[in-house]
Amino acid sequence: MHFTKAKGILSSGNGMNIYRGCTHGCIYCDSRSKCYGMTHDFEDIEVKSNAPELLEKALRSKRKKCMIGTGAMCDPYMHCEEALKLTRSCLEIIDKYEYGAAIQTKSDKILRDLDILRSINEKAKCVVQMTLTTYDEKLCRLLEPNVSTTRERAEALKIFRDNRIPTIVWLSPILPFINDTKENIEGILNYCIEAKVYGIICFGMGVTLREGDREYFYKALDRHFPGMKERYQQRYGYSYNLLSDNNGKLMKIFKDTCRKNNIISDVDKCFGYLHEFPEKYRQMMLF
Repeated sequence: MHFTKAKGILSSGNGMNIYRGCTHGCIYCDSRSKCYGMTHDFEDIEVKSNAPELLEKALRSKRKKCMIGTGAMCDPYMHCEEALKLTRSCLEIIDKYEYGAAIQTKSDKILRDLDILRSINEKAKCVVQMTLTTYDEKLCRLLEPNVSTTRERAEALKIFRDNRIPTIVWLSPILPFINDTKENIEGILNYCIEAKVYGIICFGMGVTLREGDREYFYKALDRHFPGMKERYQQRYGYSYNLLSDNNGKLMKIFKDTCRKNNIISDVDKCFGYLHEFPEKYRQMMLF
């Protein structure tokens, strides 16, 4: 872990990454890809120590309230957050200025900040996004070794349900020949139904691989699934988008289940919801 003073914290789309890199160890992580220009080891977390100050300055100067997103590139609740509490500090600032928050994580450590998330949701809007990929707990520990298991994340989703904080699940990625099964998808969907999630983001049953990410992924396959790397190489070569051969039938299960349970499955509608600031607050600002 190393510290840096950032020049800015919010992107043009009002997203922020307080940390760069991750210690969760997920074998398929796209953020490892070389195209993102990371100049340090992925597990050597870069900490933007002045993130709260930058965020407060940015929110004070904005003319319109909006949703502030975090977690798209690097998880805001990785292990160093327990001591540093920079994510919590930034949430306190979002709450103070009555902006909205859309947070993406794989960790049930987000429950530490339930008090602030509830306050943000009461004043404006808070949406918690949780990634779920692997219903089987033992397999989950192989694919996502240093983070909360899927069952633990599902329990967190139920707590947010009980606190009336809306949730969206990312059903991605699904790894061909590994967890692209009917049992896996149905297990995850049952968690989503029980937690009454608002929507599920799924781009198809597959995974994307780029330079940097691909090499790490294949090393993990050699470690945990001997012979699987060769199977991937024979089937997909150096393709970027590796779609499961079971995509058609699994997507039908996904779409049918979401429709039956009133869960939004349209990707554009889910993203629209994540970025939409509540209308009543827009009206209040006008007057």
